[in-house]
Amino acid sequence: MNLHRVCVSVVSHQQAQLAGNLLRDMAAFCRDCVEVVLTLNADEPLPFRTDEFGFPVRLIVNTTPRGFGANHNAAFGWCRGESFCVLNPDIRLAANPFLVLGEELARGNAGVVAPRIVDPHGRTEDSARRFPTFISLAAKAIGRARRLDYDYDVGSAPLSPDWVAGMFMLFRTAAFRAVRGFDERYFLYYEDVDICARLRMAGYDVRLVPEATATHEARRASRREWRYRAWHAQSALRFLLTARRTLL
Repeated sequence: MNLHRVCVSVVSHQQAQLAGNLLRDMAAFCRDCVEVVLTLNADEPLPFRTDEFGFPVRLIVNTTPRGFGANHNAAFGWCRGESFCVLNPDIRLAANPFLVLGEELARGNAGVVAPRIVDPHGRTEDSARRFPTFISLAAKAIGRARRLDYDYDVGSAPLSPDWVAGMFMLFRTAAFRAVRGFDERYFLYYEDVDICARLRMAGYDVRLVPEATATHEARRASRREWRYRAWHAQSALRFLLTARRTLL
């Protein structure tokens, strides 16, 4: 693994076509500064060759499915450089975001940085949030939450939100190691909230840099299937009963 490349972890859940699109974006814009650990959470055919992109791609095929945190923690074991990136396969790139994000990561005490996330129509998504509380989650559940109660207005200047969404997180390797990566007790949701909380408790900052952008081709499973909603509720409760108390 090249010390000067960003180690990028991508996990596919039967999303090989999406992962291929993302890898082609990286080949077009980031070929010289990335290497990828691609994890297939279940065996699936690949519609591409791992050697066709012009940068190293290490393939991991799980024999049994693992959670978000467990997969990315395993990928981190292959990271030898100074930065580690977690990317969802449904992210698309139209330019190289790592140059600007890397500069922000090297500045000050940032432990993780993220770009502005936009939807396919170019509208800014709510990927920078305030830490949840029982009251804010209850208000959101019944449709009574105000937008500014739980997310931030993203303008043109970098900001320090409480946490940034796990669809695109660029970590300082030393910071990720210092907090021992993602908490694998969270299976699918709130891993991003939790790790940002622990980074802050360890003295690191969390930054969002609007100058860098990425497009999210969202797959909102939690809004369609009861089991995803159940996992989301369980993770929220775990955070509120554990990590949240240390932030008060």
